[in-house]
Amino acid sequence: MEDVVDGVAVREVLPVARVLGPAALAYVSPEAFRPVEAGASTVERLPASHPELRLLERAAGREDAGEAALDEITSPVFVVREHGQVVAAAGYRAWPSRTAHIGVLTAPGARGRGLARVTGSATVAHALAAGLLPQWRARPPASRRVAAVLGFEELGSQLSVEIAG
Repeated sequence: MEDVVDGVAVREVLPVARVLGPAALAYVSPEAFRPVEAGASTVERLPASHPELRLLERAAGREDAGEAALDEITSPVFVVREHGQVVAAAGYRAWPSRTAHIGVLTAPGARGRGLARVTGSATVAHALAAGLLPQWRARPPASRRVAAVLGFEELGSQLSVEIAG
């Protein structure tokens, strides 16, 4: 529906339920990838449906879990455990055009110790071995720094709007 204001057609604005972003979009080639060694951590593989991932999401909170979107991953999930519990996880969702959309999540009490780099590195290595182009979408500065350490280059941005109703 359009109204005319001062001689200019103005479209009725749709109600917005949620805005996501803006977020940086970064990509890495096999040549630019800088793998991170696990060090003292052991990286395990779990299926994306593993119930321990839901526990990590609850511990991280709705906003951070939504950003990581571990529940949408189609790859194996690479995890680090501490005291038997998953404290960091990463995987990817296969997207069209052979893109691997990376998701990484670290429990709040385990952040700042390089676990996102370790699990993210394992995920990127898996995606590259499968012939996919890894994509890292990030809003939080810490996530953008992890991507940069792994060799990702920011090449664009994304803004998503969910319409109410």
